[in-house]
Amino acid sequence: MAKLQIIIGSTRPTRAADLVAPWVISRAREHGAFEVEVLDLRDWPLPMFGEHWGTIGDIADPTYSEPIVRAWNAKIKEADAFLIITPEYNHSIPGVLKNALDSVFVSFGMRNKPVAAVSYSVGLGGGIRAIEHLAHMVIEEDAVPLRNTVVIPNVGGAFSEERPINPVTEAALRIVLDDLEWWSSALGTARTQGELAPGTFRMRAAIEAAASASA
Repeated sequence: MAKLQIIIGSTRPTRAADLVAPWVISRAREHGAFEVEVLDLRDWPLPMFGEHWGTIGDIADPTYSEPIVRAWNAKIKEADAFLIITPEYNHSIPGVLKNALDSVFVSFGMRNKPVAAVSYSVGLGGGIRAIEHLAHMVIEEDAVPLRNTVVIPNVGGAFSEERPINPVTEAALRIVLDDLEWWSSALGTARTQGELAPGTFRMRAAIEAAASASA
């Protein structure tokens, strides 16, 4: 069974994620295709990203600057798929979520795994611009951002009895979970058959080879 990590990307005391997350978590568990684990960033007080080659140590078993950064990388590596719950702050994702993604460093914990998003906002946009920015970050993680998303506008009035009022929202989450099931299976099979080295490593090797040839 694929392991799905649901990342709650807001830590504000009054966050609307507490309206959205219980429904998302419940539906993911009911879906039946996943072992679901919730990573609430309130429980992961990561330092502001400051990793560099001097903090890594052995790249095969990095130490990082602090134990919690090492634990975060190890935790992310356990997953087969990710579902990120995010609000929209200033046309993007919260800084705490960006920092958590930045902190997945040299472990390639999200590499070749599917990532979907549930976004929300108090306005009409529903967090769509946050999803657009998130997709760019996910690509840089060498993960696979999924096209289908869940967008929840006017989040304060969007739920009744811990479920969305709009049935389209329910349908959107079912589609996302089905997509995550398919992609986690396809990519999981591909990973077991062997992965290319990260492109940054292959490019470095190509540059070094070119420099040696011209010396």
